[in-house]
Amino acid sequence: MGSVLIIDDHPVVRMAIRILLEHEGYSIVGETDNGVDALQMVRDCEPDLVILDICIPKLDGLELLERLGNMPRRSRILVLTAQSAALFANRCMRAGACGYVCKQEDMSELLSAIKAICSGYNYFPSQALQVDRITFGSPLELAQFNSLNDRELMVLQLFAMGQTNKEIAAGMFLSNKTVSTYKKRIMQKLATTSMSELVDMAKRNALI
Repeated sequence: MGSVLIIDDHPVVRMAIRILLEHEGYSIVGETDNGVDALQMVRDCEPDLVILDICIPKLDGLELLERLGNMPRRSRILVLTAQSAALFANRCMRAGACGYVCKQEDMSELLSAIKAICSGYNYFPSQALQVDRITFGSPLELAQFNSLNDRELMVLQLFAMGQTNKEIAAGMFLSNKTVSTYKKRIMQKLATTSMSELVDMAKRNALI
């Protein structure tokens, strides 16, 4: 079996994945809760497979995906996340992920994805890549969300979860000014005029 690195900011989730995979014969070479440490651990350990939650601090999962893709030795990456597949699955595929599984799925789905990826296949279930417009407030809102770049989408999610500019800046290693610039740009692209309107739109479109 191959070597695996687990990246998730929830210790219980990491432990559950570790127990499951060790029982199946995989070697867990490390685990971490943030993107900065993850980048260094991938360099040091060169795992066959990285299991990644994209909503992690310091360096978000989408940016981490792109950086990992530029490494000389490319580990295969499976995204395991609670984030909306309609919003994130295609973005993860474009950024270099080999698979995408929602945490709401049964553990057997995770194992199927891992076995497929370790055998050289990609694992993006058709339902994860088919954008169900019922999930979204309207086709216009879907188009507006698609106009956001990856970093803007992650910042929007943190705002929608109730984090302040200062908290987002600290968690993503950004300046307050940069976060304010993102906020302004996001509100312009989504045609919103207040934070409450922004949060409502995020909820309506399954971002949180």
